[in-house]
Amino acid sequence: MNSSPSPRSSASLPESRTASSASGIVPALAGLAALAVAMGIGRFAFTPVLPMMLQDAGLGIAAGGWLASANYVGYLLGALSAMRIRLRPETAIRAGLLTIGISTLAMAAHLPIAAWAALRLVAGIASAWVLISVSAWCMENLSRYQRPFLNSVVFAGVGTGIAAAGLLCLALMQAHATSPAAWLCLGVLSAGVTLLVWRFFRPHAHEVSGKAQANAAAGEAAAFRWNARAVRLVLCYGVFGFGYIIPATFIPVMAKQALQGSNAFGWSWPVFGLAAALSTLCVAALVSRMGNRRLWTVCHFIMAAGILAPVLWTGLPAIFAAALCVGGTFMVITLAALQEAKRSAGRNATVLLAAMTSAFAAGQIIGPLTVGAGSFSGGLIVAAVLLAASGAALAMERD
Repeated sequence: MNSSPSPRSSASLPESRTASSASGIVPALAGLAALAVAMGIGRFAFTPVLPMMLQDAGLGIAAGGWLASANYVGYLLGALSAMRIRLRPETAIRAGLLTIGISTLAMAAHLPIAAWAALRLVAGIASAWVLISVSAWCMENLSRYQRPFLNSVVFAGVGTGIAAAGLLCLALMQAHATSPAAWLCLGVLSAGVTLLVWRFFRPHAHEVSGKAQANAAAGEAAAFRWNARAVRLVLCYGVFGFGYIIPATFIPVMAKQALQGSNAFGWSWPVFGLAAALSTLCVAALVSRMGNRRLWTVCHFIMAAGILAPVLWTGLPAIFAAALCVGGTFMVITLAALQEAKRSAGRNATVLLAAMTSAFAAGQIIGPLTVGAGSFSGGLIVAAVLLAASGAALAMERD
């Protein structure tokens, strides 16, 4: 008996695979989903759950700031460790997604605040690993399609995850659910998405040795030379981390304070995420028209204006203006700033990118700690002033 496949059957399978991935949109959507879990849940799920924890878990705003900062410390540790520990991107993505799911589910337990802080720390480490590894995975797997838009699709996952987590928490609040139920649902959602995209992140057989990668990184570090421009980029990116994180941590709480007795405050976080997702899709077109640094500069001023809105006015319009201005610029700044760093440093960008990431992480660790018990105005004013000053510094720089 001839067991070989017929010409028709042998041709149909590769043809269908080619058709499904020729545009690159399927793997790009897998990257989007991974970032949605990493950032929407691993990093920022605490933001829409915080109003519920303030109500039913006996948490105060100051304690909430510490929990948020624990997650951001984890992000910094994750970014630093990812520079030292060499893993295939697919392996790191799978491990990171699993860790986020487990740590999110564990947040549903009634634990001491120190244990919650440890869980948010672990989730922060894992989210940094996934973000960095998805970036590397994109360069390796999507570049062959020659479609820059695919990278925008992947990074739209950040805003998509934020919006999805916000909508889920909004629905749970409407159903009068508790914060443990919210963490449980978010953990189940994380696990479900992880299962869905698991097959897209199979480790490949080919692998660059850790020693070779370390030697390459050491070569770049040795060749890099600090100058005034590099220092300015690091400082401005650190200010960005400090500025955006206050509304990114507390905007639903601010909205709830402004709208006593109404659940409409719950829409502030989905609006933030939707603005982030849509703006990410526009980055390539905006950069081609304005350039990286000019776009970065303009976004600093827009973000500063949005941060000041709740200080100058009260009510829902000011909160939603902040959500749109901050949500619509924070991913644009991220992409434009990192591209500007690569343009400035050329092939030796590793050290500059690491320094910028560290400054950003330090800024977002400090940001929530500036918020006092129930008062946001002081931290918001400081953030807006620093963002405007750093925008002016970027505008003064010459090409």
